[in-house]
Amino acid sequence: MAGSGALDGKVVIVTGAGRGIGREIALTAAAEGAKVVVNDLGGAADGSGASATPAEEVVEEIRKKGG
Repeated sequence: MAGSGALDGKVVIVTGAGRGIGREIALTAAAEGAKVVVNDLGGAADGSGASATPAEEVVEEIRKKGG
């Protein structure tokens, strides 16, 4: 992952990391060298439902980029 390494050696916990702003924060933190804990209930905007898929997709994207 290409970044400045500003977060090397840090751990970042991102809730709501499956979509939107949380997803971008997780990807950026990983690119900057952080170990990222990705958390997302995967529910709809109204809070209904749940799925691990959005979080799993972000984790896979981080891994593919070398994180």
